[in-house]
Amino acid sequence: MGYVTAVPVPPPRSEAPRPGRAGRLSLAVALLAGALGAAVALLATRQRWSAGTTPVAGGAFPLTVSGSDVTGVPAALAIVGLAALVALFAVRRSGRLLVAVLLALSGAGTIAAAVLGASDSSALAEKAAQATGDTAATVNTLSHTAWPYVAALGGVLILVAGLLALRYGRLWPGMSGRYERGGVPRQRPRTKAVDPDRPEEIWKALDRGEDPTGA
Repeated sequence: MGYVTAVPVPPPRSEAPRPGRAGRLSLAVALLAGALGAAVALLATRQRWSAGTTPVAGGAFPLTVSGSDVTGVPAALAIVGLAALVALFAVRRSGRLLVAVLLALSGAGTIAAAVLGASDSSALAEKAAQATGDTAATVNTLSHTAWPYVAALGGVLILVAGLLALRYGRLWPGMSGRYERGGVPRQRPRTKAVDPDRPEEIWKALDRGEDPTGA
């Protein structure tokens, strides 16, 4: 009487997260964060950042300055970050790494410039001098808004997009390989002519997406 030897069954392996899923998720988050961050930073720089008054002959003259009056750095870096976000898909390997670094630096620079501009009063002093014609004019009842910190938040989102690009950028797709260098479309290999008297060849040509008539 023979014996049946049981074949050991290996324990089921826990399925690790696939790189494709991680790449798609990180790509979606980076695109959303980068685009939203640039839009928020640009919008915030157009708002009022600080206000005050300066004494004139008729009383107190009101003064207001926007973010672009205080500093143009956050808006400029937001545009650079947006361009870098788009450029990520035009480059690969080391080029993509460099663009990802640029994207992250744009976010960090936006944060720093917005925070430094939050308490800046030089733009108000300049407007006071213009209004009074006196370079020694003072600014009274000085107040600041929260818009500089909104611009900084936009920089945080751009920075997040840059960090995601540094971590997962190698998993992201690039531009379509349909075109070779120089923008010349790749030529499809020629196939032999289809014999119209053989229906099987006609069907095969149709399956390949070719015109069996040769037109």
